[in-house]
Amino acid sequence: MFIVQAIKELYGFVSNYTRRFMFCLPAVLILSLTCALVPAGANTPNINARAAILMDANTGQVYYAKEAGKSREPASLTKLMTAILAVESGKLDEVVEVSQRAASVSVGSTIGLNKGDRITLENLLKAALVTSANDATVAIAEHIAGNHDSFVYQMNRKAVLLGARDTRFVNTNGYHDPQHYSTAYDLALITRYALQKPYINELVCTNETVIRWVRPEKDKEVHNTNRLLRTGEVEGIDGVKTGSTARAGNCLIASATRGDKRLIAVVLHAGNRYREAAKLLDYGFSEVRPITIFPAGKVMAGMRVKDGVYNTVPLTVADPVRVNLAKDQLQSIKLNILMDDEVTAPVRQGQLLGYALFTIDGYRVTKVPLVAAREVPPASLFARIMYWFSG
Repeated sequence: MFIVQAIKELYGFVSNYTRRFMFCLPAVLILSLTCALVPAGANTPNINARAAILMDANTGQVYYAKEAGKSREPASLTKLMTAILAVESGKLDEVVEVSQRAASVSVGSTIGLNKGDRITLENLLKAALVTSANDATVAIAEHIAGNHDSFVYQMNRKAVLLGARDTRFVNTNGYHDPQHYSTAYDLALITRYALQKPYINELVCTNETVIRWVRPEKDKEVHNTNRLLRTGEVEGIDGVKTGSTARAGNCLIASATRGDKRLIAVVLHAGNRYREAAKLLDYGFSEVRPITIFPAGKVMAGMRVKDGVYNTVPLTVADPVRVNLAKDQLQSIKLNILMDDEVTAPVRQGQLLGYALFTIDGYRVTKVPLVAAREVPPASLFARIMYWFSG
């Protein structure tokens, strides 16, 4: 009953707001309306991280965000982009010869590559994503692009193509650099894309594996740095990647699947990255439910009609607007109505006249078409006759 009443209030507010301002704006009308449906913070998790986000891996919808658009150092979470370019531009069975530059990497996690070692791209990816080997990413970069800097250029270009516009890379592994940064939101976007790559998806949920060299013939057993894969703290855990540096703090991207829903949690500079990611994932699976936020047939807005028998035409949605949300997100919904300020008669019932964009904290929830709720014939008799004969 509460949600039904709130929807009625939303309907009345949008209608009044639209009528009041419809004629004041030229060309495009953009209304920003806030719907206060439930008390704020009812079940929102308290996340002890400098930045965090919870995203639906299938739709990209955001269910939780904390400073998610603020620039932060991504540390080894960088390696997901390195892996994306590797699987898209290389073949797993290609043999890579290790250069002096790759062999000289010694800070942080490494697998001990030496100059002249020969190892397949597949095994370098294992090293980069499972045990977070910094030397492996340099070897990957030089093999794919010919040199490290050209590869980094490709990383930045790919980030832009994925919509990660607040991200900039200067290396392949996440070493500290003032010009190397990303955001929780961008990292979730990159992860969502990376998980669509079968081999990356396989590696990020691999608990342990063996890395094998072609020359010299040797192997090395490695274990995943993501503790959640081993402890069973989160039901359905299936990825993704850890990252740590002194400046970035403890970072983690974690994913889990329950039923047909997969969620991605990103926590940056967290006190306990595993606990905070687990809280986000559990929140998403327990609190997010399908909710109708606007019913079909109710008038959402009105548009001025030129040369019609009516001065305005009401706009509605053809189908109920139903989305997945946590109940405590309802208080943050904003509705942006985008439409021309005027339409010329005749207007047919069901004619597309605009769009309704629902957002939360600036992140898109859904965009639905707005259609004419009734027919508006032309005002002049001759025009009406011609309109009726046209069918």
